[in-house]
Amino acid sequence: MKAFGWRVADAEEYQPPIWKSYLYQLQQEAPRPKRIICPREVENRPKYYGREFHGIISREQADEILAGVEGAYILRESQRQPGCYTLALRFGNQTLNYRLFYDGKHFVGEKRFESIHDLVTDGLITLYIETKASEYISKMTTNPIYEHIGYATLLREKVSRRLSRTKNESRKASVTSEENTPVEKITSLVRRAALTQNDNHFNYEKAHNFKVHTFRGPHWCEYCANFMWGLIAQGVRCSDCGLNVHKQCSKYVPNDCQPDLKRIKRVYCCDLTTLVKAHNTQRPMVVDSCIREIEARGLKSEGLYRVSGFTEHIEDVKMAFDRDGDKADISASIYPDINIITGALKLYFRDLPIPVITYDTYSKFIEAAKISNPDERLEAIHEVLMLLPAAHYETLRYLMIHLKKVTLHEKENFMNAENLGIVFGPTLMRPPEDSTLATLNDMRYQKLIVQILIENEDVLF
Repeated sequence: MKAFGWRVADAEEYQPPIWKSYLYQLQQEAPRPKRIICPREVENRPKYYGREFHGIISREQADEILAGVEGAYILRESQRQPGCYTLALRFGNQTLNYRLFYDGKHFVGEKRFESIHDLVTDGLITLYIETKASEYISKMTTNPIYEHIGYATLLREKVSRRLSRTKNESRKASVTSEENTPVEKITSLVRRAALTQNDNHFNYEKAHNFKVHTFRGPHWCEYCANFMWGLIAQGVRCSDCGLNVHKQCSKYVPNDCQPDLKRIKRVYCCDLTTLVKAHNTQRPMVVDSCIREIEARGLKSEGLYRVSGFTEHIEDVKMAFDRDGDKADISASIYPDINIITGALKLYFRDLPIPVITYDTYSKFIEAAKISNPDERLEAIHEVLMLLPAAHYETLRYLMIHLKKVTLHEKENFMNAENLGIVFGPTLMRPPEDSTLATLNDMRYQKLIVQILIENEDVLF
């Protein structure tokens, strides 16, 4: 397939993708369903089947009824297993029999349909395309348009460098400001990837959040440019950025999701990386806003982070962030008690679907904390820190710098690194399996990890 001449520097050179129509044409050619009505009234016909139901008949009888009519179908009850139903479908000059189920919708596999007619229509399309183009389908992913006009190319040109993942280089986010590029009437794929003038792009890696999707009207895969065939569940859509691809193509899409802010419904309970990429920030703005407010007026507050604020006021702050984002007003005139702000920050961390210290690294951190030699323990913790996703790492780094400042006012607030470790240990890290026993056994190590991170933040980060 021809590579596309898209250059960010000159929008006029943009060439729209050539969507491949071969599979669309095949869908148009697929046999149409032909319902064969039973000439007699069938007793005990299930109420969710129509007159295509022929009662208890054999495979041979079904074959005779359907003979010579491509796309013809009937429903029958099994002779061998009364109460079990079969879809008999004529395709490719043979009768195919499928065990048929109903749970409010009709299905023979994963897809569920409102009507038998839709089920047969979709089945005939799939059978026809897979028969005619099986080799073509197997090679769909070999030369994707994604490599030419998708995120990969644009981000290589838009972003100067990725976050360093080695311990000898900076872990701070890469930021690039670009000249204004007029980009109009381009595909959703390019639109989502393009960055406008003066956008600071924090190039954190993020996997797409694909979910099976039913597309209304013809749709083409934004990875391979081929038609997405079928009536329902033709492919998958990323619920964070809206990328539409075949299910098989989703396995090849890089972890370069660029979440669309319009799709992010809330701030709390949202995946950390998704949130920062949607807002194009280095860290969650909740973290920045709360820490800015705490450092401005609360560092000397006795029992900072240990003393709880009123729960309903903390919920008010949560709703303000969910509603207003970085415009949320958490100033002293609205919330004079600084413990409400610290409570809102802790709640944000507790509500994360994946903790700041991720499930994947949890056991490694615990094992590192158990090392008795202080220098070896510090080195082990540093190694595990390198395994954190970039947005998680940056958030943790920023929080530890802040908590170190809190300890510098220990004489006034009575909060040293150990006390903060007790508060933030279970807030920042949770075991992957929801086990009360495991949590209790690990609490002292959770506390120790956070204590070490605070005391050695200048070395570890």
